[in-house]
Amino acid sequence: MVDKSEKFNWLVRVGYFSRAILYFVLGLIALTSANKIAEGTNGIFQAIKDYPAGTAILWIMVVGLTAYALFRFCSPLFDIENNGSDAKGWGKRIGHAGSGIAHIVLAYSAYKFATSGSGSSGGSGGGGAQEAASGVLSVEFGGIVLGILGIAFFLAAIFQAKKGITGEFMNRISAQAPSATRWLGGAGYLARGVVYTVIGWSLFKAGFMSSGASEVKSLGNAVASLADDGFVFTLTAIGLMLFGLFSLVLARYRIIPDLDKSAGVPSFRA
Repeated sequence: MVDKSEKFNWLVRVGYFSRAILYFVLGLIALTSANKIAEGTNGIFQAIKDYPAGTAILWIMVVGLTAYALFRFCSPLFDIENNGSDAKGWGKRIGHAGSGIAHIVLAYSAYKFATSGSGSSGGSGGGGAQEAASGVLSVEFGGIVLGILGIAFFLAAIFQAKKGITGEFMNRISAQAPSATRWLGGAGYLARGVVYTVIGWSLFKAGFMSSGASEVKSLGNAVASLADDGFVFTLTAIGLMLFGLFSLVLARYRIIPDLDKSAGVPSFRA
């Protein structure tokens, strides 16, 4: 079995730090820059690139988001979170694998912007997601695959909302974390639940209702699509900023379990 290394531990923390940047900037530009958020995920990375030392930040995000993805892949491979092998446990582990895939895609997007020139890398914010969806739809039963993926996002949205309401995520955070961690995470998970619902609906329509791949939404596009909803849009944007701050807390206080299954259940806070 794979042994946990201190280097891997720190890479995962860089991953949470990168996720903090991603979500905080997403919420911030949603509130302050209609043009940027309309560009979807590309708008997020372009906004980061426009900051002082933006390219350096993007490279940190490339490493961090990749490390976070690998950390999530360790759940289905090694069950490092000790979710078990029953139906519920595998449901969580498969969800973690989906998170790993999503963060690999985000890492690749950050890489494209880090290595591009001074301008935008071009294309719409949902271009990558829509191209991938077109490829899936072009194969036999591709629509069913997209539709099922949409249902998976609906389930993920429910789990995100459940985390936000129950605060169960605190079990994997050190007791030394700031007292505000509970409500930061609660608001953040609820906001992610809203965004996941939008993404899930776009996939469901593309797969089962023949709306076409152009309707598939990325993270940024999903937030932008809420712009006409006023109050919901504002609360979601603020919630995503809070999730960014919550991820920053996790970068310091998240308990990273051993990769060695024989180490037993991690001593998470009750």
